[in-house]
Amino acid sequence: MTLKPWAWAGLGICAVGVSTLVALAFVDLGAADQVASVAGGAVGVVGLVLAAITQFGGSTPAPPPPAPARGVQASGEGAVAAGGSIGFASTGGAATPPSPIPPAPPAPGAPGAGDVRASGARSIAAGGDIGSASTGNAGQPGA
Repeated sequence: MTLKPWAWAGLGICAVGVSTLVALAFVDLGAADQVASVAGGAVGVVGLVLAAITQFGGSTPAPPPPAPARGVQASGEGAVAAGGSIGFASTGGAATPPSPIPPAPPAPGAPGAGDVRASGARSIAAGGDIGSASTGNAGQPGA
């Protein structure tokens, strides 16, 4: 078992303190009693402070790791691709924006894994949620 440097320092200080008190006890027992009382009180206060720091201070947890990078590719005339969520996307000129009342925001959650690709004319792809999307194909042949 290996100890960290602070643990070794603590053990060394304790060893020196015990040795000093034992030596002082052989010379003057009354003085050793007074020194031990003061040292015990000081160690108690230090212990209380360290316990309070551990309980209430401490360090903050590490931030979560960043999401893995994903490839986002849009190929084709008017294609739209996003690695996250899309509120409104329109790939055609005839699309009207959504009503003034915006749709409910997308539910929080981890986006799906993998790359996001929108290939083809006026295609739309998202790694997260899509609130509203219009390809502008209404009324066109083949729509």
